[in-house]
Amino acid sequence: MKTTALLLLCKLLSRIGRLIGKGSSLPGRIALRLDPGILSRIRLPEYVAAVTGSNGKTSTVEMIAHVLRQSGRTVAYNREGSNQIEGIATVLLNDCDWQGRVRSDIVLLESDERFARHTFRYFTPTHYVITNLYRDQLTRNGHPEWVYDILRESIHDGTRLILNADDPLVSCFGDGREDTVWFGVERTEFSEDANSGVYDDGRYCPRCKSPMRYDYYHFNHIGKYRCTGCGLARRDPDFAVTQVGSAQEYIVVNGKYRIDMAFPGIYHCYNALAAFSLCSLLGVSGEETAAALNGYLLRNGRVVTFRLGDRRGTLLASKHENSVSYDQSIRVAVQDPRGVSVLIFVDSISRKYFTSETSWLWDIDFERLNAPNIREILLAGRYCADLAVRFSRTGIPESKLFLYEDIAQAVRHFRTHGKGYLYVITCFSDKGKFLETADVEKEDLP
Repeated sequence: MKTTALLLLCKLLSRIGRLIGKGSSLPGRIALRLDPGILSRIRLPEYVAAVTGSNGKTSTVEMIAHVLRQSGRTVAYNREGSNQIEGIATVLLNDCDWQGRVRSDIVLLESDERFARHTFRYFTPTHYVITNLYRDQLTRNGHPEWVYDILRESIHDGTRLILNADDPLVSCFGDGREDTVWFGVERTEFSEDANSGVYDDGRYCPRCKSPMRYDYYHFNHIGKYRCTGCGLARRDPDFAVTQVGSAQEYIVVNGKYRIDMAFPGIYHCYNALAAFSLCSLLGVSGEETAAALNGYLLRNGRVVTFRLGDRRGTLLASKHENSVSYDQSIRVAVQDPRGVSVLIFVDSISRKYFTSETSWLWDIDFERLNAPNIREILLAGRYCADLAVRFSRTGIPESKLFLYEDIAQAVRHFRTHGKGYLYVITCFSDKGKFLETADVEKEDLP
């Protein structure tokens, strides 16, 4: 009776939350406070899949859910992106019948990499995708190797790991586990022979600290590596991107399955490959998965196309305090063959806590913007002076740089004087401050 009462309360609070536009985690938080062990008593379906990592969780989970639904499965997942235990509890309890049985065929969970150990005390995923581990929100997450130690506590016997073979730190989760499944991207024309990032987290082996050698890099420490000491090396992937279109407009998986990408970028290729890998393990054929992902437009607002008057552009939502996320957005702008203008603004560091710490700006590869197709760069927001100091060390001509603390002023410049196609690079916390000034065309790309 207590379980039934908590289910009723959670469903009621969730319905109220939807009416007022809030409440993706509050119902679960209240249920867990009233009964901390509620998740251990619900009955789960045959498959419980989880996705975690520094980047790509939300996009990967949405693609997996889309493929599974297209194949006729019913899926319970945290589509709002509330990925700590309270949000996950809300999803699971809302999907239960009155006897505490999850009704969907498959449970699919995006899990915060730091809090997965708390969630998976109560139940164990059957399949667990780990996308990557990068430097992310230093004030919250510290170093990736610290996050690795915490995340390892969430991995239990009986869970099948699906790991990014191209990330040396992530690959260590597979040590001693014979049933691990690997995904990775083979060398492409966009691969590099040397690390071009500001820092090099692949320089030393995460296992023994001996120097690492790379045959190629895709970005930062992601690529084909081998340790000169203990022998840690990139595994041959079970699921591989074997071909990438010249403009990254498509990928081919395992030499057979072509997937047209809705948006370019090696980042999105990895997300699609992770989704393909898990769906295959859950029984969806390669043909079905490729057809479902072909040209699929995600709904999570990571990329938004817009108009400013007669000017068109794209907003790329990067993660503040995560240089790799910014690096990939910058690559999209630099690889655009058209002449482009770029607006970068930092107005608030985080939605969850206050900090004015901006040292992470020095980890971003802004030097890439010193490219012929970049016609002008606008730096804006409360922290525009911090951006200006960082850009003073990039070698980009001052004639290309414009500084506006007021975002509205930057938008007016963009609207009237912007050159070529427009790119806006900012964070989830700040993107609404720009979009309220623009005419949004699509907010459903990856």
